[in-house]
Amino acid sequence: MEFSENKPPRTFTVGVEASREIRDCGTLHLEPDEQVTFLLGESEYDVVRKDWGFYATPSLNGRLLDNGLHAVLVRNRFGKFYVFLVEDGRTGELQRYLDEDQISIVTWLDTDEALDDLVRGLALIDSSR
Repeated sequence: MEFSENKPPRTFTVGVEASREIRDCGTLHLEPDEQVTFLLGESEYDVVRKDWGFYATPSLNGRLLDNGLHAVLVRNRFGKFYVFLVEDGRTGELQRYLDEDQISIVTWLDTDEALDDLVRGLALIDSSR
C-alpha cells in the first residue's frame, strides 16, 4: 500500500443547484489482495483490491449492515447512476441532498428482500429477450 497525502488538500466545487466544496486529501494505491478500512465512529467500511478490480463494499446485506451502513442505488438528472452508502439514522440528511441535487432513488440494496426482488426483476427482463 502506498499513500500520497495532498498537503494542503486540493479543493474543488461540485453540485449543480447547491455547490459543495470537496477536499481531496490524497491518493491510495493498493496492490492485489490488499485492504483498507475506513472508520466512521463504531462503523467500518472495507475496500479490497483484487487482481481483477475491487470489492467496492463489504456484503450489502451482511457486513455493511452490521456496520450501520445501507447501500442505495440512485440516478441523477443527467442519467448517471451511483451507489451511496447511508449511515443509520441519516436518511433525513440523504433526502435533503437528493432533493437539492435532483437525484432519485432507484432502489435500496440493503436487505435480502430488496436484493431478491432485484434479482427476480432482472431475471424477468432477461427471460423476455
